[in-house]
Amino acid sequence: MRAISCAAPGELALVEIERPELKPGWVKVGIRHIGICGTDYHIFEGTHPFLEYPRIMGHELSGAVLDANGSPDLRHGDPVVINPYLACQTCPACLEGKTNCCETLSVIGVHSDGGMTEEIVMPATNLYPATGLSLRDAAMVEFLAIGAHAVRRTEVEAGARVLVVGGGPIGLGVAFFARIAGGTVSVLDAAEDKRATAAELGFAAFSPEDVEGAAFQAARRTGFDAVLDATGSIRAMNASLFHVRNGGAYTLVGVIKGDLVWPDPEVHRRELTIRASRNAVRADFEHVMASIRAGLVPTDQLATHGTSFDGVIADLPRWTRERAGLIKAIVSL
Repeated sequence: MRAISCAAPGELALVEIERPELKPGWVKVGIRHIGICGTDYHIFEGTHPFLEYPRIMGHELSGAVLDANGSPDLRHGDPVVINPYLACQTCPACLEGKTNCCETLSVIGVHSDGGMTEEIVMPATNLYPATGLSLRDAAMVEFLAIGAHAVRRTEVEAGARVLVVGGGPIGLGVAFFARIAGGTVSVLDAAEDKRATAAELGFAAFSPEDVEGAAFQAARRTGFDAVLDATGSIRAMNASLFHVRNGGAYTLVGVIKGDLVWPDPEVHRRELTIRASRNAVRADFEHVMASIRAGLVPTDQLATHGTSFDGVIADLPRWTRERAGLIKAIVSL
């Protein structure tokens, strides 16, 4: 069967690989749509810090069941959202239901070959019925679930004033689910096109140069109730904490290799709650799917770019260079 392999940084190839074999408790799925993630661009560029080549990318996936392998909840042809996080199910985090931060977590398309291919096999527990969703929208559930998980971790409540730092796809997912939770949401980003997109989607949008201005200060007051940083920038992650009010919450959604440095007196004076947020669990996937079905997430506006399976070879490198206006690119099989 066909697959797209990143043989080395900057090198994509359409290759033939063996069809996957079923294991007990696993299900065979035909891939229908693949969302291109920032991680995929990093893999192509050679900037991902923990990756071995060659690698078949792809972890934002939807598909249709080909062989349910005796699973009582899945049948041939069922549309599914694929959770790409493979957890051990036995470590303390897994036993607490925190499979998103399993001690030995492996993500398909990153730590092992992923779904940029015609078929994959996955544990039945990683497949969620996509009833009522288009398969294109189902491929966007995973990246949105990261934002939904961060908002749930932050315990955003109705009426909360929320600042999302970073207006990329993950940041927009955070912003949507903070708004769904009842928050009044502002987005802070240095990129003009990202601010324009955030404004078109109904959020107050600010640049770093705006933070001393009247509009931002009116939204900020003495600080936001919750600040969620989705930049993956150490400079921003260190600075975003200062936008949180006393007694507020600061959540790190983006991740980057390096050290964060905050002045201890500021953390203590504000008695901040500081959290990390990693990936998502089934409850977050289900929340996203329900929100899409209810029309609360404008998926047509998020799916800005598209290509065919054969078109990936030319289009993914181009999108790596031409990011303006790009929110989510979707590959269709």
